[in-house]
Amino acid sequence: MNEVPNIDGKIIPVKTEVLTLANAISLSRALIAVPILMLHHASGKEANWLIVALIAYAFISDYLDGYFARKFNQVTEFGKVADPLADKICAIILFFYAVLIDIIPVFFLVIMILRDGLILTGSLMIKRKRGKYAMSVVSGKVAVNVLAIYWIVAFFFPERQQTIEFLMWLSLILMIYSLGSYVHRYILIQKKGAEFN
Repeated sequence: MNEVPNIDGKIIPVKTEVLTLANAISLSRALIAVPILMLHHASGKEANWLIVALIAYAFISDYLDGYFARKFNQVTEFGKVADPLADKICAIILFFYAVLIDIIPVFFLVIMILRDGLILTGSLMIKRKRGKYAMSVVSGKVAVNVLAIYWIVAFFFPERQQTIEFLMWLSLILMIYSLGSYVHRYILIQKKGAEFN
C-alpha cells in the first residue's frame, strides 16, 4: 500500500491553542490598517514618521508571527487562519483607501478581492471535508510582499509612475500565479487525498 505524501514536506505539530504570541502578532496586523488611515487623514494626507513606523510594523509582523510560531512550537490551527486572514484584512483596507484617494485603480482592488474570496472559499471547503485548514503557499506570501511594496511606492512616491505601473502588473501576475498554486494544492488535498499540516 502506498503511503500518502505530506504536501508540506516535513510534518509540523499543529496545536489547538489560540492565545499565543504568534497569533497576537497576526491579529495586531489585521488591525494596524485603521490607525494608519486615521493618521494619514488627520495629517492632511501627509505621511509622517508614525505612519511609516506602523507600516514597517505591518510588514515586519508578517515575518515575526511565523518565526515565533516555529521557534516556540506555537503553530496552531487558529494561526493557520489568522495569519493569512490578517494579511487579507490589512491589504483590503489599505488598498480600498488607496482607491478612494485615487492612487490605485479600482480594477486592481476588485481582482484582489475576488482572488482572496476564492482562496478563502477553498480553505473553508478543505476545513469542512478534512477537519483542518491548510497552510498558506509560498507563492501567496511572495504575492503579499510584492503587494505591500506596490502599495508603499504608490502611497509614498506617487510621482514614480513607471515603477508603480511595473509593480502593479507584477502584483497581478503573482496574485494569479499564487491563485493557481492554491488551486493545485486544493486539488491535491480534496481530490487526491494528500496529507497536509
